[in-house]
Amino acid sequence: MSDTNILGISAYYHDSAAALLRDGEIVAAAQQERFTRKKHDAGFPGDAIEYCLREGNVDLTCLKHIVFYDKPLVKFERLLETYLSYAPKGLQSFLAAMPIWLKEKLYLKTTLRRELAELGNCKVSELPQLMFAEHHQSHAASAFYFSPFQKAAVLCLDGVGEWATTSAWLGENNQLTPLWEIDFPHSLGLLYSAFTYYTGFKVNSGEYKLMGLAPYGEPKYKSLILDRLLDLKEDGTFKLDMQYFNYCTGLTMTNAKFDELFGGPPRKSESEVSQREMDIAASIQKVTEEVVLRLSNTLHKETGTEYLCLAGGVALNCVANGRILREGPFKDIWIQPAAGDAGGALGAAAIAWHEYIGSARKVNGTDAMRGSYLGPGFTPQQIREQLDAHGAKYSEIADEELFPKLAELLEQENVIGWAQGRMEFGPRALGARSILGDPRSAKMQSLMNLKIKYRESFRPFAPSVLDSQVGKYFEQDSPSPYMLIVAPVREEHRIPLTDEQQKLFGIERLNLKRSELPAITHVDYSARVQTVHEETNPRFHRLLREFDARTGCGMLVNTSFNVRGEPIVCTPADAYRCFMRTEMDYLVIENFLLDKRNQPAWDEIEAWQEEFELD
Repeated sequence: MSDTNILGISAYYHDSAAALLRDGEIVAAAQQERFTRKKHDAGFPGDAIEYCLREGNVDLTCLKHIVFYDKPLVKFERLLETYLSYAPKGLQSFLAAMPIWLKEKLYLKTTLRRELAELGNCKVSELPQLMFAEHHQSHAASAFYFSPFQKAAVLCLDGVGEWATTSAWLGENNQLTPLWEIDFPHSLGLLYSAFTYYTGFKVNSGEYKLMGLAPYGEPKYKSLILDRLLDLKEDGTFKLDMQYFNYCTGLTMTNAKFDELFGGPPRKSESEVSQREMDIAASIQKVTEEVVLRLSNTLHKETGTEYLCLAGGVALNCVANGRILREGPFKDIWIQPAAGDAGGALGAAAIAWHEYIGSARKVNGTDAMRGSYLGPGFTPQQIREQLDAHGAKYSEIADEELFPKLAELLEQENVIGWAQGRMEFGPRALGARSILGDPRSAKMQSLMNLKIKYRESFRPFAPSVLDSQVGKYFEQDSPSPYMLIVAPVREEHRIPLTDEQQKLFGIERLNLKRSELPAITHVDYSARVQTVHEETNPRFHRLLREFDARTGCGMLVNTSFNVRGEPIVCTPADAYRCFMRTEMDYLVIENFLLDKRNQPAWDEIEAWQEEFELD
């Protein structure tokens, strides 16, 4: 019997992506932004599709199904109903949205077929069957079908799909049963985005900043949010008071009434972050955690299951995830690493395989994401060619010599760009396209933020730790391979604050040494943990072992290999460009080691920073 190849696509909203399943197993998955170098690229994912087909060595016309991750006509119906129910207020955003809908999105099936036929160099009639899943169904499928659980409750939380903003499901074997949903405009994702907008960050990309800023503040506005903006029930279900929001009728997230409630207009982008923004961030973060914990408890009561799967953009809130794991009723939780719209491509393909075709699931206690290393990898020949094209100076070193040398360089507080194996799928760098440093270094956090990433000084960095040692450093025993859970640093590694230091507020606390691992310890003694496993990333695991043997520390600082506003690097050429544009000391691509001091002069003018829109 021939293989069944299914292509999943997410596109046209944000984070377009493609994923290829063969007999239900992931062959490849990648986001379009990594190829076009345009962050959150929403265009047709032609490059991502081509990569998946190339990786799977399959022709477009030989696919069994192509599945799109949501139903555009239902989404259009929601837009029309929203505009009509708010008329005449919504006219401005209606007029802004309609041309693109009437020209492109309403005829998405035709657009997709045309783009695919062009890509496959074939006639539309030669294309395989094109199917459409529902947005939240795609999220739920991406969470459950690739999880290690036979049976689990599934919670999806995001801005909005077609109508749903929050949905609950029961996954068992190869079936997903919808339980209930909360519909637009009542959305926890859009509430969080409204505060992202109000504190001066960019919606759909600045939410991480709000989460990182929260520990510097006090949740002074929590009761105001719960009294005025959000009617939160005991079971976690909620309604928003829409008179404070503008996203149904205008081109912004919040309005003058919201400004009045919080004592002023939104912060101007790139202006100084004040204590007020920190307190607002702390408040909305606490509210989000409260909602998610209540919903989790409800789902546990309703389903009686021991396990929970999470997806949707809100599932990237790793502080909330950590609390569900530690305080929630479930034995274990699993979060889809590509929890946002990109992961919808995977979910859509899985729906066709399990629900439409009816194929059984193979569950063996480990998840099916293969560490999320699902993107392109490069041969020594390809690396050599790309480096030579830039006139780069490099040495090729065998593993036996390379790994001890890298451990030594890291111990000397050098910052190393690390590009190894297949690129990660999802928003996190997991040790395939990473920038690495020594977590014990007191200067590493500010050095990396200001000289490597060119981003705000308050943003924390994550630790990658040997899976066998996570409990040695953190109050966490379970694996966290996808860097989606925040855990407290263990008491014995903390440095208590003096009476004087405890009087400090907000950003003044940034440079205080809070633990023996200052580069990864956030202001509230927490860290966003990645556990590194030999089975999924043997090279990264080996580097950590080597660093541990040398220093007694089985952990490294790991941040994504990019500068602010740029997607994570994909190719050796991308890695070299990023290396030369920043103050990184060394670059290692597979066995090729590059020392910044030996490189030819980089003649690019400073204006390269204008290439990427600020996030």
